[in-house]
Amino acid sequence: MLTKEELIHYSRHIILPQIDEQGQEALKQASVLVVGMGGLGSPVALYLAAAGVGHLYLADHDNVERSNLQRQVIHKLDSVGKAKVESAQRAIQQLNPWTQTSLIHKKLLPHELKQYIKKVDLVIDCSDNFATRFAVNRACVLHNKPLVSGAAIRFEGQLAVFNLKQDSACYQCLYQPDIQLDENCFDQGVLSPLVGTIGTLQATEAIKIITGVGQVADSQLLIYDALNTEFRKIQVSKDSNCPVCNKHQ
Repeated sequence: MLTKEELIHYSRHIILPQIDEQGQEALKQASVLVVGMGGLGSPVALYLAAAGVGHLYLADHDNVERSNLQRQVIHKLDSVGKAKVESAQRAIQQLNPWTQTSLIHKKLLPHELKQYIKKVDLVIDCSDNFATRFAVNRACVLHNKPLVSGAAIRFEGQLAVFNLKQDSACYQCLYQPDIQLDENCFDQGVLSPLVGTIGTLQATEAIKIITGVGQVADSQLLIYDALNTEFRKIQVSKDSNCPVCNKHQ
């Protein structure tokens, strides 16, 4: 049950007929794993906490660097040198004391990743490399958990939701493990608010999944071109030969 103080705190959500008290209660009871507390994970964690998600598992093995602050808005100058998950926890506690946080300050091995994914309602992938994305996807398929995936580099961002239903595509239906396109912000650069745009979209999809409102971007790849202010949407079909989701089925 929402307390009187929470009813006031989340009043702008509750007056939305699609969410109401029932949806806000669903957010309070929800648990979400956020993989990566960088450019995408920053707005994801902040907005999920602000929205009232009850428990956030924050996973990142890195510490805050000065160059992160250009886009990773959950961290501050006095966080430089500290663990990203600890810096993020402090910001979340200041924003919403009702949101619980569990910190994972290490690289997760596959069996550890599966253990955490079993505990949550959905997973948001905010990582910056394909190895992690494939591992997260496999664990989500194994435990039948929805995956909200995001990526951003230079002036282009991507968003997709996988594994929402039995006939949904998974991440490996879109990308193959032998892909050689790993790019990072250190080498290529990234526009500061681009990660905010994609991360906010990820948080929006997560809230829609938890509350059951609206149409989720299931098995759809949304591509955002920030230079030309253009969005494109591509349908991602379930691969009948996918070794991950069809093997699991």
